[in-house]
Amino acid sequence: MNTEILFPNEVILETQYFKVSQDWEVPISGFFIIATKRKIRSVCDFTKQEASQFISILCEVRRGMQEKLKINDTYLFQNEDTKHGFHFWLFPRHDWMEPFGRKIQSVKEIMDYAKKIETIEPIIEHSKKTMNKENIIKNVKDNAQIMRQYLKDFSC
Repeated sequence: MNTEILFPNEVILETQYFKVSQDWEVPISGFFIIATKRKIRSVCDFTKQEASQFISILCEVRRGMQEKLKINDTYLFQNEDTKHGFHFWLFPRHDWMEPFGRKIQSVKEIMDYAKKIETIEPIIEHSKKTMNKENIIKNVKDNAQIMRQYLKDFSC
């Protein structure tokens, strides 16, 4: 299955061991991925330096999501059986997601909905103007820029 890469260059932070980016395929503002630069599967494979840097990055990115993007809740995920190597999701919860519920199963439904936003009737009461794909992509990119600016002086 081919997926559209919407955000190939929305890196918000890069360090010696990690790269933090907007999810490439899902147009959800603040959906960030922390990926290792070296090919590993699990947090068990972290060196002490990577472990220390990872927790610092996770805390600072999450703090920025809350302070700058006003994202109050996130779901945190990491699965070890992926072919893409270690990556850690910070999946934001936005108000528009409420009709999907708050169970883990809602995440896939939300992601599928976000990918089809232009082709189906919006689930919430937003005008077509604010829910079109062009405006959503611009919002995602704008918020990635806000986070890049927030993290520009980050060091660990």
